Amino acid sequence: MLPEIWAVRTAAAVFGGRKEREKVIDEMELQNCINYLLTVAQHEVFQAFSNKLAQFNITPGQYGVLGCLWENGSCTPKEIAQILHLENSTISGVLDRMQKRGLIDRVVDPNDRRSVQVVTTVEGSAMKDDVLRLIGELNEEILGGFAPEQRSVLIQGLRQIGRVTEDEA
Repeated sequence: MLPEIWAVRTAAAVFGGRKEREKVIDEMELQNCINYLLTVAQHEVFQAFSNKLAQFNITPGQYGVLGCLWENGSCTPKEIAQILHLENSTISGVLDRMQKRGLIDRVVDPNDRRSVQVVTTVEGSAMKDDVLRLIGELNEEILGGFAPEQRSVLIQGLRQIGRVTEDEA
């Protein structure tokens, strides 16, 4: 039996009535699917950030790395990956491109020569205030149509879905 049919039959057995079955079917439609809605919303936000960050010649992912470094000083690649909820292999490529661009350097940790610390370069540090100002403007632009309570609920909901704790944010 197809999973969709099983779900409808199960819902019908559990909920019983036609209205309840229709509600379950409606929730299965693409436009009501949380994955679809988050994907579409993320695409819109990513495009807005990409377009505006282009003036600094950085991507949204590179902004994430710079944000980690601006906030924490230096970090290992593994720490950056953990903070950004990315795989180590993903962050490695991002760091390679950023180093070639002159935004970050990898330096050997003087306390543990087996460990590498990632730090911002002068160029990476110089753009901090302008980039953070732009990020604030973008957040305001994207969330501008929401009342303060709606913003709070949206942010909390996204943190809950992404399992991002308050101290990580």
